[in-house]
Amino acid sequence: MAGRGDGIRGTREAAGDTPGWARELLEHLRPAGRDARRVVDWLAGTVRAEVALQDAAGILLAGTRLRLEESLVADLGSGRIASAAWEGEGRHQRLVRIGHPSGTCVLAVSRGTPFDRHTADVVTHTAQVIELLLAAHETTEAGRLLRRARADLRLAILQLLMVEDTVAARRVAAGLWPGLLDADTACVYVVESAPERRERLVTECLDSTRDEALVVRCPAMDGHVIVVSPRESTASELRSLVGRHPDTFLGGSVWQSLARTATAYGQAVSALAVARFRADKTAVYAERTRPERLMDPAVLRGWTGRVLRPLDSLPHHTRAELLATTRLGLEFTAVNTAKILGVSRNTVRARMERVETMLGVDFGDITARAVVHLALHTQISLLDGQPEPGRDAPSPGLTGLLSGPAVGAWAGELLGRLDNDTRDLRRTLRTWIHAGGNAERAAQSLGVHPQTVREHVRSAEPVLERQLLATGTDLYEVVLAHLAVGDLEPPVLAAE
Repeated sequence: MAGRGDGIRGTREAAGDTPGWARELLEHLRPAGRDARRVVDWLAGTVRAEVALQDAAGILLAGTRLRLEESLVADLGSGRIASAAWEGEGRHQRLVRIGHPSGTCVLAVSRGTPFDRHTADVVTHTAQVIELLLAAHETTEAGRLLRRARADLRLAILQLLMVEDTVAARRVAAGLWPGLLDADTACVYVVESAPERRERLVTECLDSTRDEALVVRCPAMDGHVIVVSPRESTASELRSLVGRHPDTFLGGSVWQSLARTATAYGQAVSALAVARFRADKTAVYAERTRPERLMDPAVLRGWTGRVLRPLDSLPHHTRAELLATTRLGLEFTAVNTAKILGVSRNTVRARMERVETMLGVDFGDITARAVVHLALHTQISLLDGQPEPGRDAPSPGLTGLLSGPAVGAWAGELLGRLDNDTRDLRRTLRTWIHAGGNAERAAQSLGVHPQTVREHVRSAEPVLERQLLATGTDLYEVVLAHLAVGDLEPPVLAAE
């Protein structure tokens, strides 16, 4: 057994035993220690030398930069030779070619004393270990990049569905998930967990749905996983998954056409808020009486066509893009809408400002947002096969739509729930809506503290069974109720 004069840390080994250096080297192949840089550092300390690992282009990957004979490095890189030795200027060098799937590396070891058999063995075996580690790393990296590419494709498909481009979404999905979007309708589910557990949740959702559903990491909410599925069995599979994990919740939409994926997503998010308070941690969006369902369908469609007519002059793709962005922008913040669509928030704002200008409205006015929201969601129904209104379709205007007895009865019952509260929640809510949802401005009008306004609005939420502080469908329904009973003035629209 070689002693310390060999340049190797010496330990006594019985005949036939594995040398201590070999056991140390093998430890670097364990899952917790697979790092080529650590192996290079270990080699430098073991043979008391300077060590460099560089690629074919001469880029240092690990260790210390060394002056090497360029012709030897070139021969090693080209595969002409597998190893080389060089001596000069008081230094002794060993160079070993390391091949791996994407190219060639050179392991260079330089020391002041000559290499004996033992040090040469250490260098040779270390080169083999580094070769294994580089190959394993590239395999792992290739797998990671493939998983990332598949995840990016799934997100791209979702974003296409969100802007109603179902043709392009099906085309993208057909390559990797044939038949996934062949159905005309689907449900959208949102599964929620702690952000740090989302990667595991994504894996389990993929395993549960077996590539028969679109599973996407929500780009807006770190703890959310979005699942779009045309199969009825997906609901039970996801319920089972949620039941196995604490602090995991599931919200689902009703069945919608693929063109209404954005609407279904909003329903799933709304259901998720309910699921957090249920014992089984799941909820499906409950279809309640919507004000638009109490209006004459033909008249409503005629009014919608008239309100959105200024956008008809746009190319089809541009019009669809603006409508889809605005529909999401009225449901969520500009930041979250941008993340969902994969664009910048400035792009979202620019598109919505363009719609504002063309429709002649101000989205800073909540009543205007509510009315345009009504028109956009009625327009979606035209994509579901309902006839498009003709140019001569009746259009009595917003006031006419909201003056029907059914709408009036619905609005009176909804807002009447607030009348029993001695704090006059109805007055506070009306003032807060008129102030654009700004608690400070509402407080000035009422002569109270802004916190009082916020508390009153929060108190109205369980009574009305609607979320008010979070912009979206719930708030807009309450605004339409105020318009129907005459508590708020209707907004002015260019086409009205």
